[in-house]
Amino acid sequence: MPELPEVETTRRGIEPHIDQQRVSDVRVRQPMLRWAVPSNLTELLVGEQVRAVRRRGKYVLVNFEAGDLLIHLGMSGSLRVLPQETLPAKHDHVDIVFETGMMIRLTDPRRFGAVLWQPSGEVHKLLASLGPEPLTDAFDVEHLAKACKGRSQAIKLLIMNAHVVVGVGNIYANEALFRAGIDPRRAAGKVSKQRLARLVEEIKAVLDYAIKRGGTTLRDFLASDGKPGYFAQELLVYGRAGEPCKSCSKALKEIRLGQRSTVFCTHCQR
Repeated sequence: MPELPEVETTRRGIEPHIDQQRVSDVRVRQPMLRWAVPSNLTELLVGEQVRAVRRRGKYVLVNFEAGDLLIHLGMSGSLRVLPQETLPAKHDHVDIVFETGMMIRLTDPRRFGAVLWQPSGEVHKLLASLGPEPLTDAFDVEHLAKACKGRSQAIKLLIMNAHVVVGVGNIYANEALFRAGIDPRRAAGKVSKQRLARLVEEIKAVLDYAIKRGGTTLRDFLASDGKPGYFAQELLVYGRAGEPCKSCSKALKEIRLGQRSTVFCTHCQR
């Protein structure tokens, strides 16, 4: 599933091609994704000019005067910038075409993504209860300590809770906890404030690094092969179960937490 760095890379990839551009056409080939695509999407967008391209959590928000187009990539989706005459493939569900002759195309094989609308002055219900963005000052040790207080839930599951902080998905939860030296199974309420401060730093660091790595491949958003170039993964623990820890050489352990793969070092993380 695309995580926050991939979504931010997507946002940065499409922004130069659609910012301040006017919509000339909307093509909806599959009206039912995770939720129904608004039936009046053409009426809402055609003739309107993009004012900004933002991100909230794992949603790309394309801002117009009348509101925001919300796009979620789901588990397998991608957005590409293509010439408007590019023929659609089986899983190419929605095109937003611009007067420049280019379009953004949502491809989503599993149809768990979403295209939704948020009227100006309103906050969509899917965004209303989201926690702070992890790379902002609003996500600090005071915020995390308050969320952890008295909680028996595993610390990994807590930092993956979008109501606590948005966008810390499974990959980066594994990585940040390893870098902070915290056992992912530890009860959130049992982690000291000092260690939580380190965890906040490492969440910010690993996400920021991943986003910067993504910035080197944005040209691929103009490719027609359906493979936007997300950053090359340089991971310390995720996907490396049974391999030696890069700090102590002990074999990394894999368990399931919240039905998600969790890889950690039993020696370095406590």
